[in-house]
Amino acid sequence: MNSNPRQLHLLDTVRARGTLTVEHLAEMLGVTLQTVRRDVQRLADQGLLTRFHGGVSVPRSTTENIAYHQRETLNAEGKARIAHAVARRVPNDCSLILNIGTTTEAIARALLRHTGLRVITNNLNVATLLSGNAGCEVIVAGGAVRARDRAIVGEAAIDFIRQFKVDIAIIGISGIEADGSLRDFDLREVKVAQTIIAQAREVWLAADASKFNRPAMVQVAELAQIDRLFTDAEPPAPFPELLERAEVRCEVARHIPDRKPPS
Repeated sequence: MNSNPRQLHLLDTVRARGTLTVEHLAEMLGVTLQTVRRDVQRLADQGLLTRFHGGVSVPRSTTENIAYHQRETLNAEGKARIAHAVARRVPNDCSLILNIGTTTEAIARALLRHTGLRVITNNLNVATLLSGNAGCEVIVAGGAVRARDRAIVGEAAIDFIRQFKVDIAIIGISGIEADGSLRDFDLREVKVAQTIIAQAREVWLAADASKFNRPAMVQVAELAQIDRLFTDAEPPAPFPELLERAEVRCEVARHIPDRKPPS
């Protein structure tokens, strides 16, 4: 199911506050109690919210990610804005690594009009998308395929990626915590992501606003290891200060502009 803008706003509001009563949510969003209860029920059915008597909270598991098909629809419009912002910054005739995630898959779609790209990926969905671009060479890492999202993880993928040094690594992430750490859930996936970061001249992080203050078990990297952050809303405190201190360029994608070929 695809959440509408009101439901996405509700979800963002609960994520920012942690726990809220239904009455407080209705007041903050300017809608009726009936509307809030209906929206909360739909989001709870998708596993995105947890209901309790009189209130609602966001599931705070640090050990398990949201299911892939739920992540596909969650904030799809924001991910599309991020994807177009990234694509406008990617020059033709460069080498890239794209890793696992629904945001990097959106970026792959936005790169379909580029030319002269050489893309290495451990994401079969990204490979399938970009193989439709005749001006793009796609190189797929070897290793075990994770059935739920067609990601390639494990030591074979790590050894393969170590052979390359690319211009730009474009990575997704499950969570960015208030200490400036980038985090994810699967240790095998994290090890591949760390290798990708090490094999790139620049590292670009693509993360929608729901990733700020979202906990996950395994540390991937620190903000200081990132060169650019692309997101869809202004980062909440304390992230602007952390980004400035880490010298990370932050671009907020507010709309999808007319697509022009990159220079």
